[in-house]
Amino acid sequence: MPDRILEGQVALVTGAGRGLGRAFAERLAALGCHIAVHGMREHGPSEYGGTQTLTEVARAIAETHGVRTTKILADLTQIDNIERTVRTATAELGTIDILVHNAGGDIAAQGGKPIPNDAVRIKPEDVRAVIDRNLMSTIFVCQQVALRMMERRRGRIITIGSVAAFKGRTNGSIYATAKAGAMHFTRCLADQMRPYGITVNAIAPGDTRTERFLATRVVDPARLAEDGTLDRIATVDEVARVVEFFAGPMGAFVSGQVIRIDGGGQAWPA
Repeated sequence: MPDRILEGQVALVTGAGRGLGRAFAERLAALGCHIAVHGMREHGPSEYGGTQTLTEVARAIAETHGVRTTKILADLTQIDNIERTVRTATAELGTIDILVHNAGGDIAAQGGKPIPNDAVRIKPEDVRAVIDRNLMSTIFVCQQVALRMMERRRGRIITIGSVAAFKGRTNGSIYATAKAGAMHFTRCLADQMRPYGITVNAIAPGDTRTERFLATRVVDPARLAEDGTLDRIATVDEVARVVEFFAGPMGAFVSGQVIRIDGGGQAWPA
C-alpha cells in the first residue's frame, strides 16, 4: 500500500463507478482520502460486464482502504444536480480538497461505439449530449467546487480530457471538440485560481483498457502487453498515477498543465 500522503483529505470523483473514475477513486483512497463516489446510474458499474452497483463500489472502496465514502447519484448536465452533489459530498465527508472531474465521454451520443459522432451526420440532440456531458459539466462542476476552495485558499482540481482533442478524428469530431474546450477551460481556470493557491490541471488519456473500451472495440491482443513496448493500450493504473501526481505533494507548484498519457503516441509539441 502506498504511503497515505493525503490522509484525511476529501476528494470528489465524478464518474467513479467503473473504469478510470473507479481507478482514480481507489488511488486517492489508498493515499488516505475520503471519497465522494459520484455516478449517474446506480447500476452503471455493471453495464460493461461488472457486477457491482454504485452503492457496492462506494462500500468496497471504504472497506478496502479504511476511509469514509459516500455515494452520490446525479446528472451533472443539470445545475441543480451539481449543486446537490457538492453539498452532499461536503455534508457527508467535509470540505472538498480535491476534485477529479472524470464524468463525460461520448457514451451520451446515440450513434453507437466506437464512432458515435460523424462530423456531418451527427444529430443535433447528440451534439448537445456530448457537449453537455464533457464541456458544460466540466465548466459547471469546476465552478461549484472552485468557489468553495477559494474561501479556504487551497485545493486541487483535475479534469479529464482526451488525446482526441489534439488531433482531428473523422468520426469523433464533437467529442474531440468538447474535450478540447474542456481542457482550454481548465487552463483558463488555472490562471484565475493562482492567487488562491489552487492548482488546476488536466490529463489527456489515450486508449486505456477500461471495461467499456474493451467491450466496444476489437482490440489487437499485442496491444494488451503491459511492458516491453509503449505501442500498447494503457492500464487504468498508469493513468491514475498521474492523477496522484497532480493531487499529491509533488504537484503543489504545477498548474495549468495538460499531460497526455498515451505512451508517446502523439509525440509532437503541444
